[in-house]
Amino acid sequence: MPRPSWDEYFMAIAEQVSGRSTCLRRHTGAVLVKDKRILATGYNGVPVGLAHCDEIGCLREQRGIASGSHHELCRGIHAEQNAVIQAAKHGIAIEGASVYCTHQPCVLCAKILLNAGIVDIAYRDPYPDPLSEELLAEAGIVPRRLAEEP
Repeated sequence: MPRPSWDEYFMAIAEQVSGRSTCLRRHTGAVLVKDKRILATGYNGVPVGLAHCDEIGCLREQRGIASGSHHELCRGIHAEQNAVIQAAKHGIAIEGASVYCTHQPCVLCAKILLNAGIVDIAYRDPYPDPLSEELLAEAGIVPRRLAEEP
């Protein structure tokens, strides 16, 4: 079995992290990396102390909210957001880091990643968000789609 590349290695970890998600629609994971070292991880789920969606149901489903719209109408926090929050909570500097995400970042996550100083975004699954792509391109960041293993 060949040794995985760094991209493959960190993406596999993002996939593993996504397994902690309690979202009923999509399990996502994110890993913040700098100098080939993991700084923080995050997965999508509700804030600490709240009932999980897999326990009480999906607010977005209940309200008929279409995928990709009205991100604020959700009990959960996105994986990228949780990774940045975890780093901040534990005093870990992430400026100049890369993020490996199971899914292409939405516009909310893109703005957070930009302000956090993330310089490279790699993702596995597309989640097209034209405004996200536009803002990242304006900032000089073109997210890299990593192919899934066969």
